[in-house]
Amino acid sequence: MEQQKNPKNTKKIVLAVVALIAAVAVLLGVYAATRKPAQAGTKTITVDVVLTDGSDTASTLTTDAEYLRGALEEAGMIEGSESEYGLFVTTVNGVTADDAKQQWWCFTKGGEMLETGVDTTPIADGDAFEITLTEGY
Repeated sequence: MEQQKNPKNTKKIVLAVVALIAAVAVLLGVYAATRKPAQAGTKTITVDVVLTDGSDTASTLTTDAEYLRGALEEAGMIEGSESEYGLFVTTVNGVTADDAKQQWWCFTKGGEMLETGVDTTPIADGDAFEITLTEGY
């Protein structure tokens, strides 16, 4: 027995896909309009690196970089591998996250996890960031 296509179902699927694409476009537009712009010029930021044993090292960086990656690379604080999303940070201050222990570097600002990667996180004078070696995916 041959199945017949239901034109009403096809129409609903097409409308749902179009609605999804429109929603994504609106969200991208809102993000672009509301994201914090990069600040040009010299700025001073603080970066606190916290290891799994609770020890931490605070650094004060003065930079002309507009994004977090530039400031951290200038200071020689981070290393990693390039991905389609930007730099995937694997090493901070010479400490490399151990995949066998499910370790990864968590970047926060004011205790809130960053929603952007180091490549696209703008910095402003007075910003304070935390980089915490975290275990468990």
